[in-house]
Amino acid sequence: MCGIVGAIAQRDVKLILMEGLKLLEYRGYDSAGIAIVEEGGALERRRAVGKVAALAKILEQDPPNGTLGLAHTRWATHGSPSESNAHPHFSSPRIAVVHNGIIENHLELRKELEAAGVEFESETDSEVAAHLIRDRLDKGAPDLLSAVRDAVTVLKGAYALAVVDSENPDVLVGARLGSPLVIGVGLGETFLASDAGALLPVTQRFAFLEEGDVAELTRDGFKVVDRDGEGVSRELKTSALSMDAADKGTYRHYMQKEIHEQPDAVANTLEGRLADSMVLESTFGPEAASVLPQVENVQIVACGTSYHAGLVARYWIEELANIGCNVEISSEFRYRRCHVPPNTLFLTISQSGETADTLAALSRAKEMGYLATMCICNVPESSIVRQSDLVMMTRAGAEIGVASTKAFTTQLVALFLLTIGLAKHRNPELQEAAYVEQLAHLPGKIRDVLETEEQIAEIAHQFVEHDDALFLGRGTAYPIAMEGALKLKEISYIHAEAYAAGELKHGPLALVDEALPVVVSAPSNDLLEKLVSNLQEVKARGGQLYLFADRDVSVPELEQIHVISLPTEPGILAPVLHTIPLQLLAYHVAVLRGTDVDQPRNLAKSVTVE
Repeated sequence: MCGIVGAIAQRDVKLILMEGLKLLEYRGYDSAGIAIVEEGGALERRRAVGKVAALAKILEQDPPNGTLGLAHTRWATHGSPSESNAHPHFSSPRIAVVHNGIIENHLELRKELEAAGVEFESETDSEVAAHLIRDRLDKGAPDLLSAVRDAVTVLKGAYALAVVDSENPDVLVGARLGSPLVIGVGLGETFLASDAGALLPVTQRFAFLEEGDVAELTRDGFKVVDRDGEGVSRELKTSALSMDAADKGTYRHYMQKEIHEQPDAVANTLEGRLADSMVLESTFGPEAASVLPQVENVQIVACGTSYHAGLVARYWIEELANIGCNVEISSEFRYRRCHVPPNTLFLTISQSGETADTLAALSRAKEMGYLATMCICNVPESSIVRQSDLVMMTRAGAEIGVASTKAFTTQLVALFLLTIGLAKHRNPELQEAAYVEQLAHLPGKIRDVLETEEQIAEIAHQFVEHDDALFLGRGTAYPIAMEGALKLKEISYIHAEAYAAGELKHGPLALVDEALPVVVSAPSNDLLEKLVSNLQEVKARGGQLYLFADRDVSVPELEQIHVISLPTEPGILAPVLHTIPLQLLAYHVAVLRGTDVDQPRNLAKSVTVE
C-alpha cells in the first residue's frame, strides 16, 4: 500500500505535494519521491530512501518548481527499498508515473519491452506502466489520456496511476482498477490522491473514481471516461473529514474512534488485493508464487492480541487449506526445543513489528530449517518486516489507544487472505469467489455491527460493580472470547478469564453464581447446539448471561439472559464481526469505571523488551 498525490495549479505545487505525502505517511514506508514539470518543460525528480522527512531535506537543498507534479510514498513489493526503486518512475525524461497496487503480469511485459529496446532503471512492477504509456505516445496516441487508456488495457492485477507528460504541461492523468483514486477540486487547481485525507489542506470537494475509470485533470476541472471509453460523470461531493488525523474528533477517546475506524481499516487492508473474484497471490510478497505452493504446514508465533488472531487463523487454515497449523506464544516458542515438519511456513504476527519475544523467535526460526518466514504487521519499517522473507501489511493506520482494536481486526482479515492464498494450492474444492465476495462486503457489515453501540453501552452498566467476568466461546469464537476478556481486563481492570465453553464442567463452572457475568460469543455454526447446552449449565446455576449472537440464533427469553443480536450475517468471517461488540463492551465499562481508556496503567503499545 502506497500513497499518491498529484496536482495541477496556477501556483507552485511542491508544498501541496509534500503536505499530502506527510498525511499519507501511514501508507508509504520505505521511500518517497516527487516529480515536477518546471517552466520550459523540464521534468525534475527528487527521491529519497526512508520517510517523507528525508525527501523534505533534499528539497530544502535542491527544490524543483512548477505548477504540475506528482508525488509518492512507497512500501516495497517489487524491489528492495532504494532510490532507484522509489517512485516516481520515468520513461525517458518525458513521462513520470506513480503507482499503487500490484501489476501481476509485469515480468511478461518487462520482457516484451526489453526486447523492443527499453532499458529499465528499477526492479519494480510500476516502471512497466511508464514505458507502456511512452510507447503508446510514440506510436501515435493523440494525447496522454488516450495513451494511458490504451496502456492499462494490458495490465493485469490492481493499480492506481497518476501520470504527467513533460510535453503536455497542462494535463494530469489518473487511472484506477482495484486501488482507490480521488479527485479534489479547488479554485483554478485540481488534485489527485489515493486518499481524500491527503488533500484536505487544499480542498474539501471530491469526486471518487470508479473501477476502470481514467481521468484527465486540468486547472479548470476534470473529465472521466469509463473502461469502455465512454464519457461519464462522477459526482462532486463536499467532505466532512477533519484535516487532523490525530484528532479524536467527536469521539471521547482514541480507542472509541479507532473502533469506529474499522470499516475503513479493513477496506484499506483489502485494497489492491482482490481482483476478478480472486485473492492476488503477489499480495504476500514477490516470493509468494514460489513459496506458497510448497507449504505443507504453518507455524504461527505471536503475543497478546496477535496471538489470538493466530488462534483464529488455525481454524481457517486447517479447514480451508487442509494443512496443519500450530500456534504458539512467542515467549514460549523461543525457549523450547521443537520439531520442524517439512515445508513449514514460519509466520509471525505483530502490530508494532518490534515485539522482543517475537523478534527473538523469528531469529531462532531462521536457524531451524523452515521453508520461509513471513510476517503480518502494521508498521512497515519495523524489524520484523525487514527480517522476514514474505511480508503482508495490515494497513490499520496509526493506532493511538494502547488496547488494540482495528489492528486486531485487520490482522484477522490479512490472515483470511493468506488462508485463501494457501488453500488455492491445497483445496481443489475451494470456493474462492464466494469468499472474496464475503470479504468485499465485510466493511459494510462492520458498519452495521457498530450500530449496536448504544445497546451495548446500556449493558455496560451491569458490569461496573463486578470484579470478575467469564468469557465463553467454541470454535473460532473461543479465541474471540479470549480477546474480549483481554480487552476488558486491559482497560477496565476487571479480572476476566476466557474458556472454551466445552471446558465449563472441567473447573470454571465452580465459579458461576448470580454475581459472575458470563459473556458468550455465539455465531451460528455447527457448534451452536453444543454451545446452547453450555449456556443451560450456566443458567441453571444462576449465572447472568450476556449473549452476543448472530441474528438467526434462537435463545429463550429469560431474565438472566441478555441477548445482543448482530444485525448482519457474518458467515465464515464471524470472528471479525463478533469481536467488535466485545471491544465496545470493554470500552463502555472502562468509561463508567473512570479508568484511563487510552493509556491503561502498566501497559505500553509496543513491548520491545522481554
